[in-house]
Amino acid sequence: MAKGTYVYCVVAAGRRPRAARAARGLPGTGPVRILDVDEGLYAAVADAPLDRYGEAAINKGLADLDWVSRAAVAHEAVVESFIAEKAVLPMKLFTIFTSDERAIEHVRAERRRIAAVVKRVANHQEWGVRVVIDRERAAAAAAPKKKAAPAPRSGVAYLSQKKAQRDAVNELVANAREAVAGLYDRLAAKSRLARRRLATELPVQGGPLLLDAAFLVPRARSASFQALASRESRALARQGYGLTFSGPWPPYSFVQD
Repeated sequence: MAKGTYVYCVVAAGRRPRAARAARGLPGTGPVRILDVDEGLYAAVADAPLDRYGEAAINKGLADLDWVSRAAVAHEAVVESFIAEKAVLPMKLFTIFTSDERAIEHVRAERRRIAAVVKRVANHQEWGVRVVIDRERAAAAAAPKKKAAPAPRSGVAYLSQKKAQRDAVNELVANAREAVAGLYDRLAAKSRLARRRLATELPVQGGPLLLDAAFLVPRARSASFQALASRESRALARQGYGLTFSGPWPPYSFVQD
């Protein structure tokens, strides 16, 4: 059976990484192996049958979102297996070569660019922050702090209460730019690099997505960064915003020039 060399990531490390610690990888591929590329630079790869991962098979599989999703999850699991190394540079999904030699040749040809990226992200991790308007919290934050108001008995009172809740959410929307900008600046101050992603999608639950950002944080500052994010999350919750904090991840958002 014809096989290609599937490349998950390039790893910069003081010593050869241990492939045994890597996740299983894409369905149908062989165990993860380590290729020596250059001094201190390695590639995490696996044998991939071309009847499943050749160009024609991949082009056909791209129409199946479940198939692509399973492959992406498996790919990222292998990449994340090397997060503790000096630097891990994820390769794009379905990066495959005809042989180990061609894979090594490709990475060596990119040596100058890779060295610049390694310098940028070495001993750093990516953390993600998303902020939405939590409509329930917004309504609760706007409610009187005194004795709870009785349930409205008339349609007019009910509509008035609903209007007050809508006004509370609208006020949060109006104030969101300032609140989000302040949060972003405070988290960026703890980071080496910070990047906003376009807030064009809606999360599964909650209100409009106000901020979707990634932060490149030195490992030495990760505890203080997490503590700051936790404090910000509690403060925003009291105002009616919801903050989701995730990580640490490989530097997915910071490996492109």
